[in-house]
Amino acid sequence: MEKNDKVYVAGHTGLVGSALLRVLEREGYTSVITRRHDELDLTRQKDVEDFFASEKPQYVILAAARVGGIHANTAYAAEFIYENLAIQTNVIHSAYASGVKRMLFLGSACGYPRECRQPMKEEYLMSGPPELTNEPYAVAKLAGIKLCQAYNRQYLTDFICAIPANIYGPHDRFDPDSSHVIPALIKRFHEAKIRTEEKTSVWGTGAPHREFIYADDLANACLFLIRYYNGPDVVNIGTGEKVTVKQLARMVKGIVGYEGEIAFDPTKPDGMPCKTLDTARLREAGWRAATRLNEGLAQTYTWYQKERSITL
Repeated sequence: MEKNDKVYVAGHTGLVGSALLRVLEREGYTSVITRRHDELDLTRQKDVEDFFASEKPQYVILAAARVGGIHANTAYAAEFIYENLAIQTNVIHSAYASGVKRMLFLGSACGYPRECRQPMKEEYLMSGPPELTNEPYAVAKLAGIKLCQAYNRQYLTDFICAIPANIYGPHDRFDPDSSHVIPALIKRFHEAKIRTEEKTSVWGTGAPHREFIYADDLANACLFLIRYYNGPDVVNIGTGEKVTVKQLARMVKGIVGYEGEIAFDPTKPDGMPCKTLDTARLREAGWRAATRLNEGLAQTYTWYQKERSITL
């Protein structure tokens, strides 16, 4: 992969895509291709085919997706499965049809079974049903992995499938209707601090275990894989650092500086009881995450404060 090769980052305005742009620029790649949603709707097959035919990217990183937390997955189940299936199908097929050299598809740890053995190894995929609260998203992501594998077998394409841990960082979604746990906690504690609330509520029991990866670390891993990884197997991307949601909430509370009480609401869903990845395959290939959770949380909160002050 040469520094002047044409690299298309699908979903460049999102959490992962914006991190990919930062990493590619820092590494000196000079021909990065992007399109905003109003310029290219990836759910429209003909538009995607025309884009690939005209731009002819040599490498593709597929980070575009309809994403959200438990609430969004439950409230917009149809949109989650339809839009993700459409995006993946259009981009993967067009990458094949236009002769892309390599493509990296980002799956999701939601695709692992709800009651999966921990930490989750890549071979545990499809060994049981996913968590119901994010089943539409999980099914779509599993379909994307299977589609890549089918094209690799039948057409000898070079499509890599990677499964990241829960992602967080700058450019995350802080809208309560669509946010994941870390941006939701940052926003909730920040606003509770401003309002000097004595207590603030957090969804669930706080008992589930989670693993988080900072967006820039994930972007570095994606670039590492597309440059150096050779093999047919799915690859987990994680940190090996596991926390409970209760521990996470206390960390975010401290970083934000909120001094009130945390009240967990057990009437709200927890999601998967445990979701941590076995990253031995990636470590053996030569990559490890650089950002500890407390460091990444502090950087994310700093970005949130700056972004909030701009938009107020």
